[in-house]
Amino acid sequence: MAAPQATQGPDASRKLEEYIEKIHYSDRYTDDHYEYRHVILPKQLLKMIPKNFFNPDETGTLRLLSEAEWRGIGITQSLGWEHYEVHAPEPHVLLFRRAKDYVPPPQPQSQPQARPKEAVRRK
Repeated sequence: MAAPQATQGPDASRKLEEYIEKIHYSDRYTDDHYEYRHVILPKQLLKMIPKNFFNPDETGTLRLLSEAEWRGIGITQSLGWEHYEVHAPEPHVLLFRRAKDYVPPPQPQSQPQARPKEAVRRK
């Protein structure tokens, strides 16, 4: 999913970028099993999120989002985070967790590209 859709035009895109830049990421905190953080969306950004990301009831809260969905609305954080809870009194606050001992999967090493042999010019 791409970033939330606003009305067409450069002003709407500029506003969307402004809202994404104002996303607040808390410090991390832990218990015996998980590390946690909360992410606070600007209320204006919450209004731009597609309706199908919200619970079908009338609470106005987001449903639990997949990684692709929360990244698609502009949230950026390292790998391994799971959106596990919503805070109904403040629907713009998303709660995340990941295993305390989480280790990201190794990235495949890219092989250096062989340099093409330069053509030899003959006179």
